Amino acid sequence: MVKFFVLPIVTDDLESLLNFVSINFFYGWKFKKNRCWSCKSLDVISWGKQNGKRRFKCKNCGIYFTSENKSISLKNKEIWFKKWIVGKQTYEQISVESGYSVSTLQRYFNVMLSKAPKLSYSQNKEVYLLIDGTYFSNEICLVVYRDSVFKQTQLYRITDGEHYEELKEDLENILNLGIKIGGITCDGDKSLLKAIRKVCPKVPVQRCLVHIQRMCKIWLSAYPKSAAGFELREIVCKIHFIDNEVKKQYWIKEFLDWSEKHHEFLNEKSYSQETRRYWHTHKMVRRCFSVIRKALPNMFMFLQNPKIPKTTNGIESFFGHLKGNLNIHRGLTKSRRKKFIQWYLFYKNLKS
Repeated sequence: MVKFFVLPIVTDDLESLLNFVSINFFYGWKFKKNRCWSCKSLDVISWGKQNGKRRFKCKNCGIYFTSENKSISLKNKEIWFKKWIVGKQTYEQISVESGYSVSTLQRYFNVMLSKAPKLSYSQNKEVYLLIDGTYFSNEICLVVYRDSVFKQTQLYRITDGEHYEELKEDLENILNLGIKIGGITCDGDKSLLKAIRKVCPKVPVQRCLVHIQRMCKIWLSAYPKSAAGFELREIVCKIHFIDNEVKKQYWIKEFLDWSEKHHEFLNEKSYSQETRRYWHTHKMVRRCFSVIRKALPNMFMFLQNPKIPKTTNGIESFFGHLKGNLNIHRGLTKSRRKKFIQWYLFYKNLKS
């Protein structure tokens, strides 16, 4: 269906008028779309004038409004800003969809990125935290404390690394907000474990089973050369099958039997005549054994309380989506990248 537009253009130059029409016909007409402030629908039609201003009617919810309302205009722009943050849309795509020019969108988005939103969340009586940190370019580290049940970020910190003093302060702030921590799942970072023991020693801590399994497989390789390494790899591969107390006891017994069987192998040392120093000959197998032995008291806390997640996959996936969105908007300065991350966390909490 071909649509015709009547243009209120007054000119004596017929040639310039024809050029204007032909250019716009070729490249397409671009009009700023009006959005209903009530239901956010774009199904809006013109409905005359009111006090000299254009009036519109929403075909979705039936309300009337004028286009000169600045608050409505700002709400419309913030909707597009949210799509830019969490919707993986570029300036050009939003410009085509909204009708705003790219420069107008950039100006407004820069204003939004100059300020940080206040993180809002529904305060729950008890939370089960997933705690992890991820790194971005420009030496940016994001540490997130996310509730695994309600999928909401309770607290976050943008810093340059996972430091004990900062982690300790964050946990104290969470408790000071009146939030009760029912359990914590983490990847076993030493600074974090130290902070947990200091601030909330009675809270059950679950070590991420995926991290343990993944690192052990890397250290042992796909085809271990020693019989001890091959047997340990088979034991490690059974970790994610454990879902009840009986399987847990069988697995622990198998691991302890293996350690007794290969006790001498694990403690075997080599000596260098040049440096006159000793080291463990089978260091990779011993490293896997040490990691499992130290993590063993906190590997199966999820069996006692099903609300405690056994892995940090939930927060790893969250970080993956965040980095995917941020990579679309390459070229942001360090300060604006930080603000982008803050707005992303803000909108994701509203969406939850």
